[in-house]
Amino acid sequence: PSGLDSSGLVILSSGLQLPQSCELCLPCFTNGGALVSSKAPQVSGVRVQLEMQALWQQFDQLGTEMIVTKSGRRMFPTFQVRIFGMDPSADYVLLMDFIPVDDKRYRYAFHSSSWLVAGRADVAAPSRMHFHPDSPAPGAQWVKQTVSFDTLKLTNNLLDDNGHMILNSMHRYQPRFHVVYVDPTPNSHLNAFKNFCTFSFPETRFMAVTAYQNHRITQLKIASNPFAKGFRTTNPQPWRCFCGKVEKRGPGRDSIPRLPGESHAC
Repeated sequence: PSGLDSSGLVILSSGLQLPQSCELCLPCFTNGGALVSSKAPQVSGVRVQLEMQALWQQFDQLGTEMIVTKSGRRMFPTFQVRIFGMDPSADYVLLMDFIPVDDKRYRYAFHSSSWLVAGRADVAAPSRMHFHPDSPAPGAQWVKQTVSFDTLKLTNNLLDDNGHMILNSMHRYQPRFHVVYVDPTPNSHLNAFKNFCTFSFPETRFMAVTAYQNHRITQLKIASNPFAKGFRTTNPQPWRCFCGKVEKRGPGRDSIPRLPGESHAC
C-alpha cells in the first residue's frame, strides 16, 4: 500500500519516501478528463531525492536549528540531492531559496524544551536566490553525481552584499529547490512558467537562530558533523577556546560542548 502526502512525496507502507517528481509537485491541468502536464518535457519527468534523509529526519524530530550570523554560516546538514529524469543534452540551472513557514516569531522555553509563539513575524528579509555554482550545466552532468549546496550561507545581516541568504532569527523557514530548463528558443521568456520545477522536503524545515537553543540539537550536530570532531568530548582534557583561553571542565561542560562561533564565558 502506498499514498501521496501533501508535499507530493510518494509514501510506501515501509515509510520509505521515493523521489519527488515534477508532475507531483507542480500544477497540472485537466483536458477532456486526461491529466496533462503544463510543464515542458525537459522538466516534467524530473525527480529529486533528498540525500541524508534519515539524518534530516533525526534533526526534524528535535526541531532543526540553523545558525545565522552577520558574516554568514553554512548549513548542517548540508542540502544535497540526487536528480533523475533530466534531458541529458539540455542545460539546466539549479537554485535554492527559503520561504517562511508561517507568519510567527518564536522564542525557546528552556523549562519545557519547546518553541513558543512570541508574536507576529518581523518584516520579511529581502528575498534572494542562491544559484548552484556549476549552473548552467547539461542534464547528463547533474544526474551523474550528488548535487551539493555546500557553499550556501545563512546570514541575519539585512545589508549583506555577499549574496548570502538573509533570514530573520527566531523564524521558521522551508528550503526550496528549483530546477530551471535553459530554453534556447526565441522568446523563451514567454513560456518561463513551463520551464521550471520546484521541490521542497518538509524534514528540512528549520528555525533560524543566532545560538543553538536546544542542547540536543547541539549534541546531534557534533555527533554527526565530521568537521566537529574536535568538539566531541571523549577525554577529560581541558577545552581550549578559539580566543586562546582554556576552560576547566566541570559538571555540564562535558555534555554540551560549544560549536565554532557560539558565545562562551570569555
